[in-house]
Amino acid sequence: MTPKLRVFLTALGIALPLDVVSKEWVTRSIARGEQVPVIDGFFYLTHVRNPGAAFSMLANAPDWFRAYFFPAMTIVALAMIVSMLRGLAPRDRLASCSLGFLLGGALGNLLDRFRHGEVIDWAHVVLWNGYSWPDFNFADSFVVVGVALLIYEMFAAEGEGLESSPPGSAT
Repeated sequence: MTPKLRVFLTALGIALPLDVVSKEWVTRSIARGEQVPVIDGFFYLTHVRNPGAAFSMLANAPDWFRAYFFPAMTIVALAMIVSMLRGLAPRDRLASCSLGFLLGGALGNLLDRFRHGEVIDWAHVVLWNGYSWPDFNFADSFVVVGVALLIYEMFAAEGEGLESSPPGSAT
């Protein structure tokens, strides 16, 4: 097994189970709509459901549309992740990790849609002046971290290709 595949499967093996187990715990331990303070005024455990995408986009779309749209988008994401993974160098661990996180997050939320018809969110953060960030879950967090790592990898790889050139030469 190549290092990239090992890292990819490890990241996926962390992201997906952590998301599934955390949501299962929330559904068994916290009533829908309840908010449990962890750090009062800043972080709360909640139990809310989101029929839409990030920031509740498409939450008001017809059920039939969401039932087809979100699984289709997950299949597109899966195809892109597999294609990107195949194109990575055998030792490209950072990008492999990011792709594993992305797939784990995408599959975690897709499982919710199949099991519950909507995504279970459980983390609630209050920022400055009482502004509440939209509730989220581990799947959402892994997608964000995966994207951030891919962006970092793109900029790091771009910087590696630059070598010092003599003054006046074209780069």
